Amino acid sequence: MAFGWIDEQARARRRAGLVRTLRPRPADSPLLDLASNDYLGLSRHPEVTAGAAAAARTWGGGSTGSRLVTGTTELHTELERELAEFCGFEAALVFSSGYAANLAAVTALAPHGSLIVSDAGNHASLIDGCRLARGTTQVVAHADPDAVRKALGTHDGPAVAVSDTVFSVDGDAAPLAGLAAACREHGAGLVVDDAHGLGVLGNGGRGAASAAGLAGAEDVVVTVTLSKSLGSQGGAVLGPARVIDHLVNAARTFIFDTGLAPAAAGAALAALRLLRREPERAARARAVAAELHERLTAAGLEAVRPDAAVVSVRAPSPEEAVQWAADCRSAGLAVGCFRPPSVPDGVSRLRLTARGDLSGAELDRAVRVIGETRP
Repeated sequence: MAFGWIDEQARARRRAGLVRTLRPRPADSPLLDLASNDYLGLSRHPEVTAGAAAAARTWGGGSTGSRLVTGTTELHTELERELAEFCGFEAALVFSSGYAANLAAVTALAPHGSLIVSDAGNHASLIDGCRLARGTTQVVAHADPDAVRKALGTHDGPAVAVSDTVFSVDGDAAPLAGLAAACREHGAGLVVDDAHGLGVLGNGGRGAASAAGLAGAEDVVVTVTLSKSLGSQGGAVLGPARVIDHLVNAARTFIFDTGLAPAAAGAALAALRLLRREPERAARARAVAAELHERLTAAGLEAVRPDAAVVSVRAPSPEEAVQWAADCRSAGLAVGCFRPPSVPDGVSRLRLTARGDLSGAELDRAVRVIGETRP
């Protein structure tokens, strides 16, 4: 029978407690949200939604084609120009998603004969980029510049190291300065995914590369998403102009994909301008994360100290993690639930977003619910 093997895989997932299901949310959810990636609480900000609406009215519901045909509007180029300027890079290129941006950066910058050195904790989009690239990939220990240095030392041709800046599972930050130093010793490039750093780290939320003094470097390329701190959707690659020109000509997820919808571009641009005007939002998100971690550990929970706005709380097993998240939901709190294969260490956990717009009372409520529902 066609696709008969799917049934056995479904049974195996059920036995392992790893079944995933869609859960549509209403427009006005009564839940306290610590599950989304809306780090600055901008997805429903009046200026951001107005930016989306104005762009849709002006440019239409869709971009109408690939970026190289009809999918590039003046709004796209405006967003790219302001995003590059804000983050301190020479140029930027906007994609339909952060996933597409990562696939583009890794595959286009790792041709046949090159070496890709990939952190063991990298996001799935970076991993898939490594799988699709024509270069050879070597996975190294998590957040270990010496491991990167050793791997690069085994290769004589073009090379690139690839890493998240803030890892999505535990919220720990990569040692960017050390990674850059290791790459420079061997003439390699550094590609980092700043999905969880933009809007949270750096001066006024300019990102992890800016905080590490790497913004604008000729050997550093940064990918970002517009769907987290900027409350919209889409992604971008930031870097030297010659790298961006290369992506325009070589990145398949740019050449063959329909351009980002104007509404998303308009929302992201409005959020970026709001963040520039109110830089204290970034510091507030970091402060909320630190406070949430402090309260959770004081309550006897095993929480990982956050380097940005992600706080994770470890669970005994996948099944108990799922039940814990469900019990939180029943008590009015939405939390993320990460299980294998989404967690590289095999340890399931609740994943909490320390949004910058959370109040002290909301933090009290969140910690109380998590503590009362623990397995």
